[in-house]
Amino acid sequence: MSRMGDVLAGFHAAWEFESDSVLIRYERGIRTPKLFQALGERRVPLDAIAGVTLTRGKRGTVVLRVEPRPGADPLMEAAAGQLKESGDPYRLVLPAEREVLAEYYADELRALLTESGPADRFLVEPPKGPLSFKAYDGKASFDGRTVNFRWFWTGASSAKWKAGDQNFPVGELNGVEWRSPEVFEGHLRLLHRDTGTSAAQADQDPAAVVFGLGYGPVHESLPFAAAVLAAVRTSSPVAAVPAVSAAGPRRDPADIAERIRHLGELHQAGLVTDEEFSVKKAELLAEL
Repeated sequence: MSRMGDVLAGFHAAWEFESDSVLIRYERGIRTPKLFQALGERRVPLDAIAGVTLTRGKRGTVVLRVEPRPGADPLMEAAAGQLKESGDPYRLVLPAEREVLAEYYADELRALLTESGPADRFLVEPPKGPLSFKAYDGKASFDGRTVNFRWFWTGASSAKWKAGDQNFPVGELNGVEWRSPEVFEGHLRLLHRDTGTSAAQADQDPAAVVFGLGYGPVHESLPFAAAVLAAVRTSSPVAAVPAVSAAGPRRDPADIAERIRHLGELHQAGLVTDEEFSVKKAELLAEL
């Protein structure tokens, strides 16, 4: 850039332009997306950027966005295109009156970009560990070397209880499959090197934890998935990230009945509201 350390501040974030990178600092506040707050800040090397766009936004705004190269950022690889536009950490939303200034920085950035196409390794640092979050059926934790799933009696299926709590060294994994909790039946599944993607439903697979009703929110489960994926790639650089699979077949009625029973127990314990119980129960019944 023309002046090292130039800062462009927008809504929820500020970008600092350096000679070899863009440092993105996310604000903390009730209106800032929780994912941004969880990330804190991210340094994006210029060789991780494929392009820069500037477009008109909503309600008198413009949007400056850097396009990360495929394979350069473990967070975006784990997300696999499932993030909402408002939760995209590579967008900087600015008032429309700052469009000329934003265009200046966009041009400056474009002039410095020299790389394109998929990256052969992660260039953006993954979220720092150790990390943990509560899913619907268990607690997931990661210390940088091993992923642990500890099942909850109120949510885990009988198949998971029979399998017992699980430990997965990253050296035995091939990748992760993250399904956003903002769509129905989100989950995090760990993919074994030997077996690849399991055909089992996530709630029946001991290598997966299931999201729902505030369990496994994006700002907790996605950074977790990205950190695991980065560790897997470090252990096995050639491992590929699978695309998010299409929805599986309808569940067996017995499985639906079991989930409704668990949901009822959460409701009676005061862990879900009447409205949440009714909505989730209706969603489960719709699968029959």
